[in-house]
Amino acid sequence: MNTIGKKEKLEILEKARQWWREELVPAHKRNLLKLSSLDEYDINPFLWSYLAYFLEGNDTPETLAKVLIYPRVLGTSIVTTFGSRSQDFISRVFEGVLGSAIPGIDLEFTDKIDGRKKYCQVKAGPNIVNHDGAISIKNHFKSARMIAKTNHLPIEVGDFMLCLLYGESGQENAFIKNIGKEYSLATGQEFWHRFTGDPDFYSDLIKVIGEVAEEFNMKRTINKVIKELAEKIKEKYRK
Repeated sequence: MNTIGKKEKLEILEKARQWWREELVPAHKRNLLKLSSLDEYDINPFLWSYLAYFLEGNDTPETLAKVLIYPRVLGTSIVTTFGSRSQDFISRVFEGVLGSAIPGIDLEFTDKIDGRKKYCQVKAGPNIVNHDGAISIKNHFKSARMIAKTNHLPIEVGDFMLCLLYGESGQENAFIKNIGKEYSLATGQEFWHRFTGDPDFYSDLIKVIGEVAEEFNMKRTINKVIKELAEKIKEKYRK
């Protein structure tokens, strides 16, 4: 099947750079600035001081602030942001690629490997889907199959696909693997290969995003937020 041309690929990768700069980074920074408020945290008093000593050998307000901020800014915050914007990433970067008119289907595209049209749910990575999410995905696919059957559309079970933007085959959690027993599953490189026809697109996309990352250094901002949160910790817990 036809793959994207070199010129088109370069244009798409440049749009990926722009999306990262204009959408993901600003959203990540906004979430970071919110973390100066104690109201943002569900503090576990049994672990808080322990983790502070585990991290830096003390439980000063600054270290206690780091224990709260680091997991959020480096983990859940950015993972959630990327996951919630994954569909927007595809629609913005691949101009002209829209969603689907079928309820519960995020994306339709012609598979560049087998030439068949795929009806997809798009998720960020191999551990995003939980038990309830897996049930929801299966129900969406089931409803879409019923619509296809009612309208006499030549859609096979294998044309319904769960697409993961990153990861490797075999890394998927048990819930995703269970979906893959009934429907198609394309993870990381395989998805991007099927989507673009280019087996190297996934690795090239990762490289481009890595280059964009070098443009941003939020160390000063993070330290400022840590200082602000530490002052509030001192006021509330060290009277």
